[in-house]
Amino acid sequence: MKRKIVVDSSSNLCQLPGVDFASVPLKIITDEQEYVDTPDIDAFGMAAAMRSYKGKSSTSCPNVGDFLSAYQGADEVFVVTLTGALSGCNNAARMAAEEYQDMNPGTKVYVLDSLSTGPEMSLLAERLAALVPTEASFEEICEAINAYSQHTHLLFSLESLNNLARNGRVKLTAAVVARALGIRVVGQASAEGELDVICKTRGEHGVLERLILEMKDKGFAGGHVEIAHCDNDKAARRLKLMIEAIWPASSVKIVGCGALCSFYAELGGLLVGYEDGGAPAL
Repeated sequence: MKRKIVVDSSSNLCQLPGVDFASVPLKIITDEQEYVDTPDIDAFGMAAAMRSYKGKSSTSCPNVGDFLSAYQGADEVFVVTLTGALSGCNNAARMAAEEYQDMNPGTKVYVLDSLSTGPEMSLLAERLAALVPTEASFEEICEAINAYSQHTHLLFSLESLNNLARNGRVKLTAAVVARALGIRVVGQASAEGELDVICKTRGEHGVLERLILEMKDKGFAGGHVEIAHCDNDKAARRLKLMIEAIWPASSVKIVGCGALCSFYAELGGLLVGYEDGGAPAL
């Protein structure tokens, strides 16, 4: 029996060692160029180009055929997608799951709406990577990843909300105020999968301290953390040191954003995925 894990590229994952894995790319589209979110793209270079770009821009999610291709050859497929509240990825993955199971009787596909993006999706995929090689049944793995997903969270720190506002992901007024005052925004993925602004602050240190406070409030107790950055490795490393100083037993990984997350996080942005103290042990 062959099991496979499939994600869309907003997870920033391009490989998942030890398991059969596929990442389905999203696209960033401008009047001048189309960027496909694959591992070989210069995501930070794209984000820099977008900073001075004045035309229209949008994103495009994978279609049903893209997900179908990713499922091929597997008997059991476990899929993690970008939040369905802000993207059609989850719907396309579910439609592909129905078609794949109809075309291949006996196969099973489970599609999990992460209600998030970036490093929180990565945490979910990595938990699946630990579950898939075990003797657990398909149903047991589905139950386990569902339970784990109730205890993962996403925070973000952004220097600009321009692309989020242009594409309807946050309110335009929030972007205008942030730009006018030169402030940074701290936010979270809500329980409904929306991107909510928590507060606005000035200065990198204030932002990092607020991220730590939010993690404490959500019950972080020293588990797994993934920090994704858009050309801001220095701040990501500072946050990592702060987390490890408070919670020495924590496991913190730093990754660069792919194209989709770089487009929305923009230069300087940080995305923080973490599990709270109630996360089920493996």
